[in-house]
Amino acid sequence: MTVEAPPAPGRSGLTRGITLTFAVGGALTVANIYFPQPLLDAIASGLGVSDSAAGLVAMAAQVGYALGISLVVPLADAARLRRLVTVLLVLTTVGLLAAAAAPNLATLTVATVALSTTTVIPQILMPTAASMAGPEHSGRAVGTIGIGLTLGSTLSRTLSGTVVELSDDWRTAYLVAAVLTGGLVLVLPRLLPERRRGSGQDVSYRKLIGSMPGLLVAHAELRLSAYLGATVSAAFAAFWATLAFHLAGPAFGKGVAWAGLFGLFSLPAALLSYSAGRLSDERGPYFGNMLALGCAGVAFLLLGTAGSTSMTALVIGANLLVYGGNCTQIANQVRIFRLDEQIRARLNTMFMLVSFVGGAVGTMIGTALFQAYGWTGMVLGCSGFLLLAAAGLIRARRLG
Repeated sequence: MTVEAPPAPGRSGLTRGITLTFAVGGALTVANIYFPQPLLDAIASGLGVSDSAAGLVAMAAQVGYALGISLVVPLADAARLRRLVTVLLVLTTVGLLAAAAAPNLATLTVATVALSTTTVIPQILMPTAASMAGPEHSGRAVGTIGIGLTLGSTLSRTLSGTVVELSDDWRTAYLVAAVLTGGLVLVLPRLLPERRRGSGQDVSYRKLIGSMPGLLVAHAELRLSAYLGATVSAAFAAFWATLAFHLAGPAFGKGVAWAGLFGLFSLPAALLSYSAGRLSDERGPYFGNMLALGCAGVAFLLLGTAGSTSMTALVIGANLLVYGGNCTQIANQVRIFRLDEQIRARLNTMFMLVSFVGGAVGTMIGTALFQAYGWTGMVLGCSGFLLLAAAGLIRARRLG
């Protein structure tokens, strides 16, 4: 990997090489949240616990990531970025090594919460890249890093399963992740500015955290992006939460592994989502949101009709939904990153937290609808989330 020195102050700070390196760094760090998921059965066997108990590891990763977004990411509005990113990478590496050596489930769970709290580098890179790129090219920067996050979260599950299959030891996957994460210490901090352009200095941590709820009140654009992020995330999460049950049903009779394969099946849409960043730069976030809702709407129309019995329809629908979800994320972040540069990390924190809550609500409602009314009930519920998103977008357009 070629390392480029950061440009001098005052110049455009984001070259193509730096953007790609940020995308790789985001992919490798976000992978730490998702790669343990296929290992849960091996962890249960290796530590002598039940499958449900091993599931605590996956839950701990989500809890830790939410804590990191809430409590760590806001520091990027005031801290020295190179030092902050270096410390986070080192702490994550130590956490991965502790997890690899964990003698019992309790230790592994605590280590998972800790390393997931510090592996929030992607949410620091996003606002930093937007500042370095400037308002004319922020969408492209966010889109490129977003592709890295999608690939990291998707391929990490496949790669970790392969590593364990070859080594016959779940701990090896944690060691590989530690090496990859630790290697970023030698590259990533060197490409970052000392401080993000426009960021505040000498702001206390208490003030950083205390100011975040008021941002939703002060910025209509943040409220809109958070609302759209939550509603679309709810529909997105409901689909993925019930897909495995649908595939295991009488219409398909497929095992759990097939649900994992859908991550690979939807990679074309993930790669194409780079165009969402360019479109948001050229035509604005509103167009990106409309395109996203259109793709997601067609996806659920297809999933609700042919998707009940056709594998091809499921794959096409999943791709449309992934593209729509990524378009939504990119357009919403482009919108909030055009606000005050001094508070971009905190804006991103609030956006991500509300979206995270939306995804959790969607998972619960989608699962309940599937159990009560089957696949059709879940699809109708997701369509309701999309209608709420469309109504909010149209209302904001009229008021704005």
